[in-house]
Amino acid sequence: MSDFDLVVIGSGPGGYVAAIRASQLGLKVAIVERENLGGICLNWGCIPTKALLKSGEKFESLSHLKEYGLSASGASFDFDAIIQRSRGVAKQLNQGVGFLMKKNKIEVIEGTAKLEKGSAAPKVVVTLNKGGEKVLNAKSVMLAVGARARALKQIGLEADGDKIWAYRDALAPKKLPKTFVVIGSGAIGIEFASFYRALGADVTVVEAIDRIMPVEDEEVSKAAQKGFEKRGIKFKTGAKVTKVTKTASGVSVAIEVGGKAETLEAEVCISAVGITANTDGIGLEALGVELDRGHIKTDGHCQTNVKGLYAIGDCAGAPWLAHKASHEGIHAAEHIAGFATPNVNSPIAGCTYAQPQVASVGVTEQGAREAKREVKIGRFPFRVNGKAIASGETEGFVKVIFDAKTGALIGAHMIGHEVTEMIQGYVTAITMEATEEDIHGIVYPHPTMSEAMHEAALDAYGRVIHI
Repeated sequence: MSDFDLVVIGSGPGGYVAAIRASQLGLKVAIVERENLGGICLNWGCIPTKALLKSGEKFESLSHLKEYGLSASGASFDFDAIIQRSRGVAKQLNQGVGFLMKKNKIEVIEGTAKLEKGSAAPKVVVTLNKGGEKVLNAKSVMLAVGARARALKQIGLEADGDKIWAYRDALAPKKLPKTFVVIGSGAIGIEFASFYRALGADVTVVEAIDRIMPVEDEEVSKAAQKGFEKRGIKFKTGAKVTKVTKTASGVSVAIEVGGKAETLEAEVCISAVGITANTDGIGLEALGVELDRGHIKTDGHCQTNVKGLYAIGDCAGAPWLAHKASHEGIHAAEHIAGFATPNVNSPIAGCTYAQPQVASVGVTEQGAREAKREVKIGRFPFRVNGKAIASGETEGFVKVIFDAKTGALIGAHMIGHEVTEMIQGYVTAITMEATEEDIHGIVYPHPTMSEAMHEAALDAYGRVIHI
């Protein structure tokens, strides 16, 4: 039996970051992981997908060399090498987390955890991977157990690693299929569609809503679809999937669009219809932990209704993003250590790393209208931005939304080259409660694509310079 100030269950970007911060604050910390340090994000999610997407982007760019006065012949790719590079990147970061655990004197326990009633906090019983059992007592326990791909067994949409893939299967396939049906047009579905299309596969994306990327601003969503279609990705929107059937040659996906039945055939179907929190089998019911549609309910400090038990990241609900999990993990660790931390609800950016990239933070235009908020909206296209023209990256635009009464920036939406690197400027502005005067007064370096951020803010108030 071991005693700790904090036991963290799960070592993804929420769990391992929380463990480090708690250790920095002088707490004795253990972290329990049943598989790989770094969790899904580092091993099977955020990081390896970006490695694949970069390979796809580099290969796709070879077809545009003439536009830059360059030429090359015989361009090709080694699919196995692309996959192995991605796995190598994941392995490097996994080892990096292991180093950080040792550096911060965090005890790593490899096994599967289950909660039982305890005194100050629930008791953690770990079934060790190497055999046997270990019981951990702690003053606080933090659940960072993440989520897994959602299955829809009733329509046959359940990953088998062969003809129906979830994200893990799509990251390390044995061969490159020529045809895909991707079900779901959120970030995961769009990113895989973008990667496989860049390597020449025939890709059709099916979305139940009447537009792709439904969480994004409608204007950006429409522009994104045009950009993806330009690259050869096909879409079926407003399409209900009624049945997924495995066939001798692959899969048959039955859909219903506008009351009419259609069938899509492909070698592989990628399921990207959402996630399910990993809350089953860890003893939550016996403890009386409150759930909301399968996710753990928490307060403004990530505390559950059970004394000493915290929950962060995907298992605690939307948005299901790695940086949100890290933010919550640090906040909860500081709260456990006795800091008078403010409420955890900070603006969180959403990013999709396809070609073109999409990034956003805050309210959408339609969301503001539905809330009957009076707003001022500004836009600026990259096609008239000097750096974008020089770089040959003129696709897309920046859109900002201000509260008309207060001047506060309340939303920002971007589509274009590397906008996922630019969105943080607006995240900072919203976090610091910036107004239009603050943003208008910022001096942006020239030439940069970030100047479009300034011009969009100027446009909202009739002051735009370059259009």
